[in-house]
Amino acid sequence: MNLKEKIERGLVALSLESHLEVADKLEQYLALITKWNKVTNLTSIDNPEQMVLVHLLDSLSIQPYLSGPRILDVGSGAGLPGIPLALINEDKDFILLDSNGKKTRFMLQVTIELGIKNIEVVQSRAQDFQGEFDQVVCRAFTGTDDFVKACSHLLAPGGSLFAMKGPAESEVTPLPGFKQSIHQLNVPGLSSERYLIEIER
Repeated sequence: MNLKEKIERGLVALSLESHLEVADKLEQYLALITKWNKVTNLTSIDNPEQMVLVHLLDSLSIQPYLSGPRILDVGSGAGLPGIPLALINEDKDFILLDSNGKKTRFMLQVTIELGIKNIEVVQSRAQDFQGEFDQVVCRAFTGTDDFVKACSHLLAPGGSLFAMKGPAESEVTPLPGFKQSIHQLNVPGLSSERYLIEIER
């Protein structure tokens, strides 16, 4: 099975078979990560087949929980989960935020080479950024409480913070003034458990 077939099989397993046309761009995206990773520390994973599971399918596993037209990806790094999600949600606008200039340059290059029109890349810390978003998503923050402190000012009325976590990090931290829900994510082919912590005012 080649890489594109692996991506397509993953999309079908995630019930995203109506988006198989993005498999080519997702494969190109992984090729760009591999190329840039040689000089820029984008990810510790250098095996493209493993990237399909750990990066692409993990990112796309939160698709059922997305709603609203404006989504912010905080600490996006190599563009995860924002770039895969933007490719299958052309009706939504994504802001990809990272404080690292090398990583924002990479993400900008991806949007240019893949012709992605619904992404804006911004170099900034979340604490210093302003705007209102329906969902604020993050894979990178270590603590849920730190995530809320840094990003709650970015929520539109009725908006949600989404923290993507592994099993050891999935326990609810008390957050006065916020309600939390934990959703177990289905990531095809990934043996480790993944969770989405949804935080609302």
